Amino acid sequence: MISGVHHVLLAAPPGSEDALRAFYTGVLGLEETAKPPELAQRGGAWFRGGGVELHLGIERGFRPARKAHPALLVRDLDALAARFRAAGHDVTPDGLFPGYRRFYADDPVGNRLEFLQPAP
Repeated sequence: MISGVHHVLLAAPPGSEDALRAFYTGVLGLEETAKPPELAQRGGAWFRGGGVELHLGIERGFRPARKAHPALLVRDLDALAARFRAAGHDVTPDGLFPGYRRFYADDPVGNRLEFLQPAP
């Protein structure tokens, strides 16, 4: 039976690794993890933090995920929203999820990300 999620893979266009690193480490505060050598040659980057692992894989003919998205739990939604705005990223609040406050934002290549914090 399923015991957890190992990682979530999002696609990214060729040559976007520097922008991905700046966003996922700088804005989200995740740590970049080394890819195995046989996978590193394909490009992309892997990130980890808070019990979550996000893999960004390079895809030719890339189109950002606009509906499908990871939903990440956070401890301080307002502080994260402030970090996004300070880094020049838009934040779209959406309180339509029972028991949670949340917002949506895009990564630098346009993939949709959801961030949630349990409501008080």
